[in-house]
Amino acid sequence: MNVLIIENDSVAGCVLAEGLKAEGFDVTFVQQSEDPVETVKALNPCAVVFDSSSADGADLETCRAMRRNGRTEPILFLSDRHGPADRANGLMAGADDYIAKPFAFDEFVERLRAHLMHHSISDDSRERRKVGQLVLDMHTRQAHFGKVHIRLTQREAELLSILMDNANQPVCRGSIYDQLWGDQGCTSLNVVDVYLGYLRTKFTEITRVGGPFISTVRGRGFMLDINGYKCAAR
Repeated sequence: MNVLIIENDSVAGCVLAEGLKAEGFDVTFVQQSEDPVETVKALNPCAVVFDSSSADGADLETCRAMRRNGRTEPILFLSDRHGPADRANGLMAGADDYIAKPFAFDEFVERLRAHLMHHSISDDSRERRKVGQLVLDMHTRQAHFGKVHIRLTQREAELLSILMDNANQPVCRGSIYDQLWGDQGCTSLNVVDVYLGYLRTKFTEITRVGGPFISTVRGRGFMLDINGYKCAAR
């Protein structure tokens, strides 16, 4: 498991890195000035540790940027500043844990392992999504509503997953594109409309029995309406 350490003090960062390596972790150490957001994207670590003397604005903004970019790995702060407001700021920025210095190294390692274990369990649970009576199984790529079952392609399942994660809220075309095709060199946002058309066609069966339907919200994007077409038509 690779752990990324972001630290402005190279000596402290190296000490922490050596300690984690002794515990069996693969460790990468970078300084805040090295654009850690891009480093996270390139390395895809299992966890990120900010070893900070102050949990300053740069650290917090890096954490926020990671979450905005869809990063879900555990993020832990180690900081000299440990007042209630400091801890709240770290957690609100997206951190999973905020540990005050000085700390017991063994306890830190166990907390890191606990977060990694919880994240692994959460990853498994994401294979199955449920909104109301609608269930999506990402492993089998099937959606279920009552006794109705529809089979989806991988991309259709991923698209439905995004809509389910934002049920009853519009998702803009650009956001869908970035999540599903942004790193594949597609040149047109029209690919989103094409796959929404495919998904809507298959979804007709579910909508017909009063299940959710996919609507277009003018100027805002596309939305999975979990109230069902019959309710919306009233």
